Amino acid sequence: MTDTSTPSAAQSSEAVDPEAGGVSAESGSASSAGGEQEKPESGSSDSDLFRQSEIAADYVEGLLDILDYDGDIDELVSGGRPMVEVVGGRLQPLVGQRGATLEALQELTRLAIFRATGSPSRLLLDIGGYRASRRKELAAVARNAVEKVKEHGDAVRLEPMSAFERKCVHDVVNAISGVQSESEGVEPNRRIVVRPAD
Repeated sequence: MTDTSTPSAAQSSEAVDPEAGGVSAESGSASSAGGEQEKPESGSSDSDLFRQSEIAADYVEGLLDILDYDGDIDELVSGGRPMVEVVGGRLQPLVGQRGATLEALQELTRLAIFRATGSPSRLLLDIGGYRASRRKELAAVARNAVEKVKEHGDAVRLEPMSAFERKCVHDVVNAISGVQSESEGVEPNRRIVVRPAD
């Protein structure tokens, strides 16, 4: 059995945003997309990032073997962060309701990378194309909120979301003039508020 504990698990969970990656510094300002914007991984070369994706792929492959799931695993570096994608049939249980299981598996995989390298990782794990389809759904939610704000002039509060989901919404809102977004609340009830720009 693999021990995924780290010398400082608290440090790892506090220092790394569960999805947006990098140091978690959600400031709530619209200009920083609620602090969930992509941050360049300082001092990490492409080879370092690819090494992280290889470690992650090995870890995920081990999990799939234990759980008796079949899937093809691709490791890559995209947007300055390591990624692992698992594709195949019968993978929905590994995604879970609204991606909850996927988020947990991603955290375990990041801990495996931390254990192997001693450095926090911004690894992005996707299973069955869930993140791509969820990104499209969230873009529609964000545009709908923007329309309501522009029509009525009142702030719109969205349902609580994960860091990955909030970042998807911030990216869409912040690309539209006349509106801004910020995050409020604490996990697991942290949500986005879309309002007219100051």
